[in-house]
Amino acid sequence: MKNVTCIEDLRQLAQRRVPRAFFDYCDSGSYAEETLNANRRDFQAIKLRQRVAIDVSERDLGSTMVGAPVSMPLALAPTGLTGMQHGDGEILAARAAAEAGIPFCLSTMSICSIEDVAAATDKPFWFQLYVMRDRGFAKSLIDRAAAAKCSALVLTLDLQIQGQRHKDVKNGLSVPPRITLDTILDIATKPTWALSVARGKRKTFGNLAGHIPGSENLKNIAQWVNGQFDPTLNWKDVEWIRSVWPGKLILKGILDVEDAHIAAKMGAEAIIVSNHGGRQLDGAPSSISVLPKIVEAIGDQTELLLDGGIRSGQDVFRALALGAKGCLIGRAFLYGLGAGGQPGVAKAIEIIRKELDITMALTGTKRIADIDHRVIAA
Repeated sequence: MKNVTCIEDLRQLAQRRVPRAFFDYCDSGSYAEETLNANRRDFQAIKLRQRVAIDVSERDLGSTMVGAPVSMPLALAPTGLTGMQHGDGEILAARAAAEAGIPFCLSTMSICSIEDVAAATDKPFWFQLYVMRDRGFAKSLIDRAAAAKCSALVLTLDLQIQGQRHKDVKNGLSVPPRITLDTILDIATKPTWALSVARGKRKTFGNLAGHIPGSENLKNIAQWVNGQFDPTLNWKDVEWIRSVWPGKLILKGILDVEDAHIAAKMGAEAIIVSNHGGRQLDGAPSSISVLPKIVEAIGDQTELLLDGGIRSGQDVFRALALGAKGCLIGRAFLYGLGAGGQPGVAKAIEIIRKELDITMALTGTKRIADIDHRVIAA
């Protein structure tokens, strides 16, 4: 990957190497993709102050996220079906994150299970929870995350009902997948991907297999999942999870100041300002555009993180300047995973680290703690 210089290069490699249905699942958003596109457009509109004649020979990217030291203020976000971008994708991403000194978050809808990742890595990771209708199963996931010594629980609040992603429908991305001649031909042209998935530990949702009735059958899993996203999810459920989870709690999916005020009262250690990567409510504002209002409202009450649209170290810098304590990347690391497995994820992290470091230097900034509104051009 010596000729890879940016996240877009990794994206183009992944597009060539991963079957269309799984690449599109990673790459696309809901409905007309207005929010997906706004996430990128609004970052690009934020201009930085170039500073000169400042000694920046010694720079430090180290920081903390949710009370733990990190080599830079970045984490790998929870993403579903990660193991379908590359076999054992969750394990490979977790290892790359650990080697880079940043957090990794495992999704409820992962291919490798909580236990798979815990057994294959030597660093604690975060676990993301969807609250299912079956509260007993939700409690069992919490207990399993605690047993695996996960260092934080990330509760996603913005997926009570799933937004439609048109490309997934057209590609027949379902459980089990709809097999067509086009699908077979597409996979046949991706032998490296096919071999990696064939060698992978699992081929279905690892956190569900063996833990729900009839999970030996993919159709049973699909029916169970489709009936489990819960539109009754409310703040009392958050209070319940806070009471049964023994560790640090992070609330993900806050995009509104009123919700931010309520979330801050829940006792969570951090809140992630997020629109689910533009995959839920299309027409919602970008994460970065609402961040300043939420910082003003509750920034002195809890730690604020941000995801949605980050493709560079400059984007991380911009988010920090507007008040975020750290950022999460989803698509950016998935492109690396699809492009080249664990080395690809490491490359994505390295690209963002280098861009953040150079951006600090060219804005006259020496430490992460020094990045604030003063680095934004008027």
